[in-house]
Amino acid sequence: MDTGGNSLPSGADGVKRKVSYFYDPEVGNYYYGQGHPMKPHRIRMTHALLAHYGLLQNMQVYKPCLARDRDLCRFHADDYVNFLRSITPETQQDQLRQLKRFNVGEDCPVFDGLYSFCQTYAGGSVGGAVKLNHGLCDIAINWAGGLHHAKKCEASGFCYVNDIVLAILELLKTHQRVLYVDIDIHHGDGVEEAFYTSDRVMTVSFHKFGDYFPGTGDIRDIGYSKGKYYSLNVPLDDGIDDESYHYLFKPIMGKVMEVFKPGAVVLQCGADSLSGDRLGCFNLSIKGHAECVKFMRSFNVPLLLLGGGGYTIRNVARCWCYETGVALGTEVDDQLPQHEYYEYFGPDYTLHVAPSNMENKNSRQLLEDIRNNLLENLSKLQHAPSVQFQERPPDTDLPEADEDQDDANERWDPDSDMEVDEKRPIPTRVKREAVEHTRKDSVCFKL
Repeated sequence: MDTGGNSLPSGADGVKRKVSYFYDPEVGNYYYGQGHPMKPHRIRMTHALLAHYGLLQNMQVYKPCLARDRDLCRFHADDYVNFLRSITPETQQDQLRQLKRFNVGEDCPVFDGLYSFCQTYAGGSVGGAVKLNHGLCDIAINWAGGLHHAKKCEASGFCYVNDIVLAILELLKTHQRVLYVDIDIHHGDGVEEAFYTSDRVMTVSFHKFGDYFPGTGDIRDIGYSKGKYYSLNVPLDDGIDDESYHYLFKPIMGKVMEVFKPGAVVLQCGADSLSGDRLGCFNLSIKGHAECVKFMRSFNVPLLLLGGGGYTIRNVARCWCYETGVALGTEVDDQLPQHEYYEYFGPDYTLHVAPSNMENKNSRQLLEDIRNNLLENLSKLQHAPSVQFQERPPDTDLPEADEDQDDANERWDPDSDMEVDEKRPIPTRVKREAVEHTRKDSVCFKL
């Protein structure tokens, strides 16, 4: 493994970037159930593309450490976390009241290894935040994360644990202000709700609005109390294309960066905003989607890239592979390399796919009105808020890497916010959806 992880200079912002990438080889084995659109296998497909394009050798590759109960309880309610830890497909019929209470059932089913899945994807996002806090990388990536709908006390929209909120809380230990940007087609309601009254976290969500899940994200929802004007919602209609999207994204995010001056940025890269998504209705190309990543990267602020939605899984893998290249500053060839999931990408076997000819229902007048409205709201933030730290949580220390140490999984730091849990791990039985592809150069840090 190349522990340098420096990327090549690129474009006008050609500064070398050090990228940390989190991936657990088991993540693709979790299975929501037959017919369910959420397929963790897409993470494994993404990883396979990264491996065969040779991008992994330009990053620090880490296997995330499992988030413990107490890590999850920094945001989630104790009884909800206890429920997630104890529920199994065999016992769910005995806990119907609890299932209803915590909104677990159809969209958010109980499946084998559910709690381990939550611990894994949350551990990757918090681990990325820790790396950024310690200045050990410029960009951290966890494509298994970005599950933005989960609430403090309930599951929602295929999301059980809100890894984004947990990662932001970690970043707030070091940074006075953190910016959250969401380009998933669905409103980032769980993250907005968590920080709705805070002036230390600004949330900006670009999403389909109007008779569409989760139903929130009106342009008039701007935050409350100290958080007033620190929530921005960009409501969009069907068929938005690259040009229309960037007409809003670039001036709005440019102004946000100027006014809010975040110490770190979290970008949720939900790929259901791509053209042709199984559940989506936007018309973005992969390059158009990735242009948002490139734009946020250009500010040279510590950046956490997360996954999210995305239900045409071959396009999800294409998108996140290309965006990893953008993070590194590496141009990726359009012709896909031969690899174990090559047949998913027929008949053209290319990285990029053409958007459709669907109608763009976002008129120029509508876009102008949205842009003017949001820029006016941003003008009401005169300057970045000053923050006094009180009872600041201790920094999470990282041990030095020792890849020759056989018991790497046993290393931990007694002062860490992510250490070895005293509880016995729950044995997990995971349905295998496809053959596992494991990289031997993944290492596990106890963060």
